[in-house]
Amino acid sequence: MFVFDNTYARLPDRFHARLPPTPVSAPRLIRVNTALAEQLGLEPVFLASPEGVAILAGNRVPEGAEPLAMAYAGHQFGNWVPRLGDGRAILLEVRGLDGVRYDIQLKGSGPTPFSRNGDGRAALGPVLREYIVSEAMQALGIPTTRSLAAATTGEPVLRQEGMLPGAVLTRVSKSHVRVGTFEFFANHGDSDGVRALGDYVIARLYPDAATAANPYLALLDSVIARTASLIARWQLVGFIHGVMNTDNTSIAGETIDYGPCAFMDTYDSATVFSSIDRGGRYAYDQQPRIGYWNLTRFAQALLPLLGEDEDAAIAVAQNAIKAYPSVFEGAYAEGMRAKFGFTQAHADDSALIGTFFRHMADGRADFTLAFRYLCESAEGRDEKLRALFDNPAALDVWLAKWRERLALEKSGSPADCCTRMRAANPAFIPRNHRIEAAIVAAQERQDFAPFNELVEVLARPYSDQPEFERYAEPPKPDEVVRQTFCGT
Repeated sequence: MFVFDNTYARLPDRFHARLPPTPVSAPRLIRVNTALAEQLGLEPVFLASPEGVAILAGNRVPEGAEPLAMAYAGHQFGNWVPRLGDGRAILLEVRGLDGVRYDIQLKGSGPTPFSRNGDGRAALGPVLREYIVSEAMQALGIPTTRSLAAATTGEPVLRQEGMLPGAVLTRVSKSHVRVGTFEFFANHGDSDGVRALGDYVIARLYPDAATAANPYLALLDSVIARTASLIARWQLVGFIHGVMNTDNTSIAGETIDYGPCAFMDTYDSATVFSSIDRGGRYAYDQQPRIGYWNLTRFAQALLPLLGEDEDAAIAVAQNAIKAYPSVFEGAYAEGMRAKFGFTQAHADDSALIGTFFRHMADGRADFTLAFRYLCESAEGRDEKLRALFDNPAALDVWLAKWRERLALEKSGSPADCCTRMRAANPAFIPRNHRIEAAIVAAQERQDFAPFNELVEVLARPYSDQPEFERYAEPPKPDEVVRQTFCGT
């Protein structure tokens, strides 16, 4: 069943705390991710059995596992916090059918030495939100942690809004090592710890770096490239992470820690949803800059490994981090060209694309539908697109210029262009009001049908699915979600 490969557990004791999850009183399965289970070599039928649910809820530790909570630190909203760690998650390490090592994390599985007076539990709402959004990101083609299963615990948790049903999310990642993990050792002056962690990450995630002249510089370069590409993909679909702290920045280049995350509806580059981001540090238009800031912290943590002396190491790190803007801009520009139907770069593309964004902002257009309906405009059907804008006449001049630009492509018929654009512009995203409706149904009525249906719809974001067209629609004025919450 489970094939354990406890590599992180073999690192020195200061890297983690060994302990089992805390059992719950009455676990009940909400959903098993069948496809992901099979990829990991796990039997979905077993996971849905009482014995399997006991493992998913933390009531039973399977033979061969070495459960632990990882130690890390981090910069939270720019402020240094020297000790964080897994305060409500227990890690199990497995090897999948593909031969790849994966971390399985039970999120909400009870207190650990890193809980900082917290209960170590998770409320049902945040568990459902992370399941929905992480699996939607996977379907959108964006690197992400995955959701293997969700289960209720039969026990309430106390949060600011009152007593809420508890739940456990079974999360899967290529690694849960974060920028903050490296910071934990670097900021304690533990160069041996930084080196051991670097060696571990290279062996597990970046084996090609091991043969480089400076393996740790190659590691830095690889993480910069993956993170820049990841954030570019966020921008392309209007995703706002909400808490881009260094402890929420994955070394594997995956989206991790879906707390107050959200997708924007009406386009506004300064959009913020997180209730705790009062200054807009992690707003949509700030995410590329924050990615650079976080990677600079990573480079600082690696300084003991990058050069013979401090000055040489700083020079190496500064030179490496300079690559971030060009990698991000290259990935973003390539993605934008695809969204607009362009297969090659032209000098005026940036100005043309920028003008469309200004029209979206001025016309208060829905981000996702504006691009989806632009696909139809490639075939001369502008009705749906124009209807999204407060001032559709202002868009007409732009449409004429865009069609002139498309004519330069010579890459098939208008129908071919429409098809190509549909592959880059989703019809379905995890709309905030749909997520909230699924959470309310589950919390108040124990009705998981809206949650399950939403997960199924979002598994095919680029398909039209006319029977589920309502899931593509923006919220009505009374459905707009203006704030999202961490859930801790």
